[in-house]
Amino acid sequence: MEWESVIGLEIHTQLATKSKIFSGASIAFGAEPNTQACNIDLGMPGVLPVLNQQAVKMAIKFGLAVDAEITPRSIFARKNYFYPDLPKGYQISQFELPVVGKGIIEIEMTDGEKKLINITRAHLEEDAGKSLHEDFDGMTGIDLNRAGTPLLEIVSEPDMRSAKEAVAYMKKIHQIVKYIGISDGNMQEGSFRCDANVSVRPKGQEALGTRAELKNLNSFKFIEKAINLEIERQIDIIESGGKIVQETRLYDADKHETRSMRSKEEANDYRYFPDPDLLPLVIETEDIEDIKQQMPELPNAKKLRFMEQFSLKEYDAYLLTSSIELADYYEKVKTQVNDAKLIANWLIGELSGALNKNNLDVKQSPISADQLSELLKRIEDKTISGKIAKKVFESIWNGEGNADEIIEKQGLKQITDTGALEKMVDEIIANNSKQVEQYKNGQTKLLGYFVGQAMKASKGKGNPQELNKIIKAKLDSL
Repeated sequence: MEWESVIGLEIHTQLATKSKIFSGASIAFGAEPNTQACNIDLGMPGVLPVLNQQAVKMAIKFGLAVDAEITPRSIFARKNYFYPDLPKGYQISQFELPVVGKGIIEIEMTDGEKKLINITRAHLEEDAGKSLHEDFDGMTGIDLNRAGTPLLEIVSEPDMRSAKEAVAYMKKIHQIVKYIGISDGNMQEGSFRCDANVSVRPKGQEALGTRAELKNLNSFKFIEKAINLEIERQIDIIESGGKIVQETRLYDADKHETRSMRSKEEANDYRYFPDPDLLPLVIETEDIEDIKQQMPELPNAKKLRFMEQFSLKEYDAYLLTSSIELADYYEKVKTQVNDAKLIANWLIGELSGALNKNNLDVKQSPISADQLSELLKRIEDKTISGKIAKKVFESIWNGEGNADEIIEKQGLKQITDTGALEKMVDEIIANNSKQVEQYKNGQTKLLGYFVGQAMKASKGKGNPQELNKIIKAKLDSL
């Protein structure tokens, strides 16, 4: 039987406010355990939560970015369950009336295929604390610093049919929240993570299968691996005559396995009821319009502008706008270098390759936009060839100076003197009589051989275009 997977994601995005969603406590990452949870976060007697206005504005920005409905009047509810890292015994969240309603985004696969994914809702809530197991033998440590941190939970429809689509969707949401500045998207620090709801069904069947939820996935690589593993597990169980149990599962990256955590709760298990300490959240039309006026350029709009303004191919523009930092880097270089395609090639090729190899992002690049601009200008004015430029790039990366200093110090300037190049070509032709005869007999592809010999003789410093022209003229005249 041919099976089809059905996947929906619940993405938890930590909002980039300075304080928590219902208190003035700091959300700065890396503080000593249990130093950033105040009485409100702990739900102590006599305290009252106060909603963070910035968190609301950030939720609205996200809604606008995905063409979603903004709910004019939403309410907060208490979601009741016991976790040791949730000291109040309930989580303040939204249930029936979320701040952001239905929306839609377009994802793009690596092969260029595009697909629309529907967003069910995005609601505001507070995060729980963190249970720590690694450093405690036979015990669990509780760090409540994260308790009360503002989250926007983005819930998709079950529109994805493969792990690759799920990763593409999550990357798109990650890109959007960083573009609009509502989250740093740091997955290592837990600022951006997701739960994946996965089920399988016979291809062609409309009814959904029983789903399992994979909790707290915080890397694109692990998301793909975990979903694929879960799909295989479910198919194996059904084909062996078993039944899928609705449950929550944990993915163990070290062992590459998923294991059951608990049976999956339904909404009625949480006993949601309106939080009596919080008034309804009322959003005026004027508030939405004000935020709309402050919205930055979104990824799709930036991609189209790059294609139009810089005459770039769609794929190049797609890669360059994949992160706001890379797009900004490109535009800064473009203010100093004329050749838009040359810049694109170097950012997509050499720079991205070096960053990936060293597990760095653009913000951590050892080569600044100004330094790369100087290097590319030396290619444009033919001071150095593209091949030599790669050697200079490596030296800049290693902190040996800027482009001009390295070119001068290492004597890398391109030979453009026609007389010197002609003398070199004459020697090469004289020393390769067999290849000359073959060329004269119609093997014109040997032109590349002679250019290669000339580049070797010049130690890579000969101007390739000039050499090509001189060699062709001399060979054709024989």
